[in-house]
Amino acid sequence: MKKDIEIPKVEGIYVVAVKQWNDDFNMHDWNVFLINKNSFPITDAIIVSKGYKGSTLTSTMRHKLAVLPAKSYAKVELLQPELLSLTNEFSVSYFIENKMFHKNFKFLPNSIKETNLGEIPIMTAQGIEAT
Repeated sequence: MKKDIEIPKVEGIYVVAVKQWNDDFNMHDWNVFLINKNSFPITDAIIVSKGYKGSTLTSTMRHKLAVLPAKSYAKVELLQPELLSLTNEFSVSYFIENKMFHKNFKFLPNSIKETNLGEIPIMTAQGIEAT
């Protein structure tokens, strides 16, 4: 039975953390984005996020994107500074032409920091890509 279940490989979808200026608070914030690098849209994306380390566990957050167009990105959530020392996991499920795709993306503890910045696809920004 298990051999009959097809699990398609996720390609061209990224979860990234980007440090951006916040005009309201006159400071930089780390924001998490979902990126679709593909040449086709994804639909009905559900992103479930949580942070954890040992017995410390954050609230579970849920986000929905009806459509993420081809070669685009959308902000998912703000990461508070106290969450950066935790493992931050983003479980992403979405559809492409009525076929469901799923992947878990993780930022390891203390990996979200300026020394780890790199080029981010589509956004033309510096950030950190989740694994």
